[in-house]
Amino acid sequence: RKDSAAIYREQNREDLAQPEIDQAAVIEKFLPEQMSEEEVGKVVEAIIAKTGASSMKDMGNVVEMANQELAGKADGKTVAMIVKQKLS
Repeated sequence: RKDSAAIYREQNREDLAQPEIDQAAVIEKFLPEQMSEEEVGKVVEAIIAKTGASSMKDMGNVVEMANQELAGKADGKTVAMIVKQKLS
């Protein structure tokens, strides 16, 4: 929903963006609370240490493991972004 709203806003279609944002707000009420980026970073660091990942070649494996461990607690985009930062 948020991605759709962002696209609509880029196209100056606030009339379509606002309903997407409103729907996302309703949906979020039913989802578990998301972890902060700092908390996700700590989990990612632990996975990197456990696996010995050291470069971007290892990103796929680290993201997969992090997504499994953080399922329902963190957004996949956030996890991937943090893994990329940590391995760069």
